[in-house]
Amino acid sequence: MKITNKIIDCITFYSENFIFDFRYNVIKDHVDFLVVCESKFDHRGNPKQLNFDIEKYSNDKKIKYIILEDKFPNNSDPWNNQALQRDYILKNLTFADDEDYIFFSDPDEIPNPKILENIILNKKYGIFLQECFNYKFNLYNPNESPWEGTRVCKKKNLKSINFMRQKVLSKNLRYPFWRLDKEKDIQIFDKAGWHFNNILTPEEISIKLKTFAHTEFAEEKYSNIYTIEKKINQRIDLFERGHQYIKKNINTSFPEFLVKELKKKKNFILD
Repeated sequence: MKITNKIIDCITFYSENFIFDFRYNVIKDHVDFLVVCESKFDHRGNPKQLNFDIEKYSNDKKIKYIILEDKFPNNSDPWNNQALQRDYILKNLTFADDEDYIFFSDPDEIPNPKILENIILNKKYGIFLQECFNYKFNLYNPNESPWEGTRVCKKKNLKSINFMRQKVLSKNLRYPFWRLDKEKDIQIFDKAGWHFNNILTPEEISIKLKTFAHTEFAEEKYSNIYTIEKKINQRIDLFERGHQYIKKNINTSFPEFLVKELKKKKNFILD
């Protein structure tokens, strides 16, 4: 690497072993550590089994697997529980130095390795603008691209991972200087990766909708497996917002690992 600051990639985890393995292979040679935080409870407070396949990566010392054992204190507030899991990562970054770069993403938000290699953060926070794809690796979502995905901050400035995720937004830069309640010390990184959203089977998407923080999407009209399969085939949005997705040919703008693995990933690639 060209930089001396450690690159520490952090995610929270539910059961996303497929996309994690993809993510791992895209960025593993460009980071110093990959931190995975999994809870024994979903964001609605229900007990769950631990799903991360740590044995698969047992020989890679870069991976740090953190288990949140305790039950969430407020089962009625999924968003608070999500925040607690995110910030549990920060409590466990004792191995990080002040100048290290702490990246946080959802598992399906993958930072561009070329930017990781040359990262220079001139502001307090950084936002990675990422191309958004749904259901398939090459089914492009123009409605939500560029996606504000991965965030980054130096350890010395990081007080809350959840704050960095929820409150560090590009729209803050449009507020007047006197809006001190809006964080504006933000650097934008363009063409900074990919958001491969819901690269899952209909059954897996249904489980996700019934367990993640957006409780409004647990309703049968969204989470029904047949309905999900129909929307995938029609290349339309799960949440009935009128979004239509577009097939893209896979080229060098996609992760190099995907280009090499086309045959192995054919179930999630449109011909």
